Amino acid sequence: MSLLTALLVAAGSILSPMPAAEAAPASQMTKYRVYQNDKALKEFATEAQALYYAKHYSYSHVETIANRTWTWDNFPRYKVYQSGRSTSKMEFQTYNQALAYAKTLKNASVRDLENVGWKYDTYPDYRLYQGDNTLPGWTFRTLDEAKKEASKWGNAHIIELASGKWVWDNLTAAQVKAQGGAPAAYDIVVDGAVVEGQKRYSFLRNAVNAADDIPGSEIMNTVTGKVVQSNIKTYELWQNDTLVRSYLGLRDAVKGASALANAQVVQSGAVLWSGKPYLEVYQGDKKINAYNKLSSALYYAKHYANSSIRTLDGRVLWSNATTLQFLGWNGSSAVSTILSHVANTQGLSYDSPTWFELKDASGALIDSSDASVVKTLKDKGTLLTPLVHNGFNRKMTSEFLRSSAAQSKFITALVNKLTALGVHGVNLDFEEVAGADRTLYTTFVKALTTAAHAKGLKVSIDLPRGDVSWNHLTAYDHAALAGIVDMIMIMAYDEHWKGSTEPGSVAGLRWAEEGVKQFLDYGVPRSKLMLGIPFYVREWRIDPAGKMVDNRAILMKDLPKLIADTNAVGVWDAESGQTKYTYAKDGHTHVFWAETHNTVLARIAIAKKYDLAGVAAWRLGYEDGELWTKMLQAK
Repeated sequence: MSLLTALLVAAGSILSPMPAAEAAPASQMTKYRVYQNDKALKEFATEAQALYYAKHYSYSHVETIANRTWTWDNFPRYKVYQSGRSTSKMEFQTYNQALAYAKTLKNASVRDLENVGWKYDTYPDYRLYQGDNTLPGWTFRTLDEAKKEASKWGNAHIIELASGKWVWDNLTAAQVKAQGGAPAAYDIVVDGAVVEGQKRYSFLRNAVNAADDIPGSEIMNTVTGKVVQSNIKTYELWQNDTLVRSYLGLRDAVKGASALANAQVVQSGAVLWSGKPYLEVYQGDKKINAYNKLSSALYYAKHYANSSIRTLDGRVLWSNATTLQFLGWNGSSAVSTILSHVANTQGLSYDSPTWFELKDASGALIDSSDASVVKTLKDKGTLLTPLVHNGFNRKMTSEFLRSSAAQSKFITALVNKLTALGVHGVNLDFEEVAGADRTLYTTFVKALTTAAHAKGLKVSIDLPRGDVSWNHLTAYDHAALAGIVDMIMIMAYDEHWKGSTEPGSVAGLRWAEEGVKQFLDYGVPRSKLMLGIPFYVREWRIDPAGKMVDNRAILMKDLPKLIADTNAVGVWDAESGQTKYTYAKDGHTHVFWAETHNTVLARIAIAKKYDLAGVAAWRLGYEDGELWTKMLQAK
């Protein structure tokens, strides 16, 4: 948080926290998250709500938020391929559905995704010819099927695809005699050249029989220039990306592949048969294991950081890769307020209630914590980093920083209580620290962080956005602090504040982005920086002479009603990246720069652009719930 916003809360300029009577019941806190593939979509309080929503999406699943236990999914069990290729429309929950569809296709197969190879296929074993001509549809699974079609035609013969042999024909004796006495037209060629010592044939059957003994040969009609029969082995058996052998027939290739682990049959770059498990586990870009069953893949993947589960088709089903972290400040210690705030969120990584305060220069600690909140939020999957502040009392803080005994007393009490609560860490928000105490403050932060780390606690610190031209004169040594604490929240708001002499945005997007670049220039690691974002705006009142009269803070969630009630006119302001609204009331002009779902998403985009750890919002309760659905999806 910041001094300015805290003072506004105290003065009532920003609405006070929701009364306990109006707080959302803890039971409404979201506990289930819906994903499509590995992308989070929305969170729900009950599993029934999550299931109802998830069923509207393909490749969706439901997880518990707290421990990412996978409770339901609608991933397909069976997949149909045609000539080795498939689409999402060729995926089915049941075998009967897949089978019915595959039977309508030529060169199709059905794979049970929990097993390797085929469960069914329609690949042909025979091809029908009339003379030396054939049609695309003249392939058949059985010899009887091929004969049935051949009975409709004269001068027909059937070739067995696995061997290239002429296995049946309906030629009459007269046809055999006539074709045998015709001018020779069939050459046997290899790589386009006539095989040395081979004669040219008149009768095609004789040419086929002769070519059977010549691997890799083809029969060419020299009159038409057309290849009418081929013995080239086009089915390749691969194992672990190494070519093992080539086959003339698909069945023989599949038989060979079935005897090997991780083997595949490939033709013209298309995988027709696969012995590879459908699910592969990656850590980063390196494959580390493979499984047939999703449950096994999940169990294994969860033991590795930055891991993901991918299908052989390249679809990412699940990932625990690092995403943006979301922190929300409560600005309150009231249990009802904290729980109502968090219940309104989705994807909240850390919650920061205002639980601790430096009471006086002696190092006494004011403690407003509640252990029940810690457990409730842990069950939701949200970690707590309670905020500790100095009351923004410059004189008291200066005296405190000059007493090692006071600091030791304060640090010991704070760290012991944090440990007893079982929280993730602590958020340090000491403001109004004198610039002359720069070194003393850094030393204090070092001592607090050392003590916290000894207990397994993380320490984050809130620093004003400020300006590179004068930040070196403040109490905040950015480079030194970055080397001490675990996280820095840049309070990129109050660009124009209660005491500003001219109206403007609370946090223009360009101004916020420049602040990020400044902090990175100070040497703050990207992984240690969270961008603070405002959930409020400031409205300025200007008299007829153009003089600024006063201003007030307005909650983000109240803006739509204000705009509607006042008929405020919005104009895009390129400088701030926001819409500037103006309306007239009681002889005065009112102006404000709107904070909307889109501007919040734009701030998240800035955090992504610079690969920051995440964003921190001041404060929870100022926003509407639908914003969090969009924020979750933007993670």
